[in-house]
Amino acid sequence: MNWIKNFVRPKIRSILGDKREVPENMWVKDPDSGQMVFYKDLEANQFVMPPSNYHMRMPPEDRLKATFDNGAYDRIAMPQVPADPLKFRDERKYADRIKEARSKTNAEDCIQAGHGTLDDVPVTVAVQDFAFMGGSLGLAAGEAIITAMRAAVARKTPFIFFVSSGGARMQEGVLSLMQLPRTTVAVQDLRAAGLPYIVVLTHPTTGGVTASYAMLGDVHIAEPGALIGFAGQRVIEQTIREKLPEGFQRAEYLQEHGMVDMVVHRHEMRDTLSRIVRILMRVPDRSLPETALVALAD
Repeated sequence: MNWIKNFVRPKIRSILGDKREVPENMWVKDPDSGQMVFYKDLEANQFVMPPSNYHMRMPPEDRLKATFDNGAYDRIAMPQVPADPLKFRDERKYADRIKEARSKTNAEDCIQAGHGTLDDVPVTVAVQDFAFMGGSLGLAAGEAIITAMRAAVARKTPFIFFVSSGGARMQEGVLSLMQLPRTTVAVQDLRAAGLPYIVVLTHPTTGGVTASYAMLGDVHIAEPGALIGFAGQRVIEQTIREKLPEGFQRAEYLQEHGMVDMVVHRHEMRDTLSRIVRILMRVPDRSLPETALVALAD
């Protein structure tokens, strides 16, 4: 193992010329099957484990490129906000945690968004990155979501949001909680403009985010096996003093009980989003027969 770490990995990095091209772990373990998968193969398969179809977390840049036509889009610039508004400290300074997260993800915060087309239909897409402090919702994330939704209203495009979060960011206290009503108002602006709001719930989507914009969409899609809920299963069981059903808070269970409209494999996500956008925006689907196109237009 030392030979691999001390010789092979540095040699590969020196050949490629940029250490960022090679991840720290070239092999990734499938959580379901236990098999090891080469990182590049996993990346080529949209971060879905080939042995088991387990959906790993997908980096926001890859998610955006996979959604837009030819992977091309215009990034939405996000407003600057105070990094540590409350000068919070627990075991470490919050400012240090933010600095570490930015260095790790090469992003200002957990929300990235852009404009582009999806099968020639203009759309605005936002992605919440769990790798940035668990995708927690703070002042910066709230401002970014509102900015992206307002941009969709200005351009009169549907808004697609890939959500993944552990909830509100505790280090920002009430300022974090205030983002829940603020983002809810932004969703209402989309609705008032008659624009579709499509939410894709990825693993995991929990806490205050689930209690606000994550469950306010016109259509709710979930990826297979995604954990979706407000409070954790253990907390609920301790509160009601009952054993919860198997698969509770998983995407498939929520679909069966009406909380999610559909569960869609990542390989089929783009086509599914395209169909939904075309239906809600009354754009004819070119794959449909002519009679169906006439009926849709009527």
